Amino acid sequence: MSRERFAHDAVLSMGAGADERAPGGAITVALCGSWEHEPPCPLAPHHTRAQRAGDEVRLRVLFAAEPDDEQRVRATIDDALAAGTGTTPEGGTVSWRLVGTWPSEVRPEELEHAGRLAQS
Repeated sequence: MSRERFAHDAVLSMGAGADERAPGGAITVALCGSWEHEPPCPLAPHHTRAQRAGDEVRLRVLFAAEPDDEQRVRATIDDALAAGTGTTPEGGTVSWRLVGTWPSEVRPEELEHAGRLAQS
């Protein structure tokens, strides 16, 4: 089997000034066991992008996985975000509230990036 490209979206509520990198770090720890590891990611190579608008943070996760692992990866992402806490690269703790999460399609402008994930 070969990895396919997937996308997953989420909306969080985070206090102003809270580091929006923490949820992506929580996803990485959940999927890979650690922020720092040798490539490739063991279950699903991935990339998380965060966009903040006030207290709302929108996450976009691109990942590559075997088709049989897709639901497991999505559930792992959801569980990591539902936990509502994560650490920053500097060792601080950040809290958030999960507003919603859902599967999404890879957008045309993301195909190249997602393809690189699938090949890693």
